[in-house]
Amino acid sequence: MKFFIVFAALFAVALARPDVEIVKQVSDVGPDAFVFETETSDGAAHNAAGVLNNAGTDHESIAVRGTYTWVDEKTGERFTVNYVADENGFQPEGAHLPVA
Repeated sequence: MKFFIVFAALFAVALARPDVEIVKQVSDVGPDAFVFETETSDGAAHNAAGVLNNAGTDHESIAVRGTYTWVDEKTGERFTVNYVADENGFQPEGAHLPVA
């Protein structure tokens, strides 16, 4: 369910800019896993894959791996974030992000 919320939020952001069009949108959603890819005409992209772990137990959780990319409107610089989101929280990595 959480991945639907994230997907819907990203889709809404893409639609918020009338000059940006979705140029690619692919999704495959099943009861125990999902995969999606989205690209917009401004160079932004998001893809992710998730699986349901421990289905039907008290420890049921979803594990997601993904990447999102965008281009800064002012500098033209491309930023990419690779992430894992699972029972340990959201764990992003990117060259522009600070490291502890």
